[in-house]
Amino acid sequence: MAIINKKIWPEYFEAVATGKKKYELRLNDFEIADGDTLILEEWNPKTKEYTGRKIEKKVTYVGKFRIDNLFWPEEEIKEKGIQIISLE
Repeated sequence: MAIINKKIWPEYFEAVATGKKKYELRLNDFEIADGDTLILEEWNPKTKEYTGRKIEKKVTYVGKFRIDNLFWPEEEIKEKGIQIISLE
């Protein structure tokens, strides 16, 4: 099991911290697996600095997808976009 640190913008950090947001949408440019620990460090994009706030979350599920290998045609994805739905 690994510990992974990633930046997160303030509005998303707040949603995770309050428990409203229970997912992360990330570029698949790093290794992460079920059971790993994700440390989200609040990053202010305006000042380009960390705020000092962090939150630690256990990874319970990782789904990896390629845009050209999803359920919908790539043209529809480009036209309509994709939404992620958090369930409780």
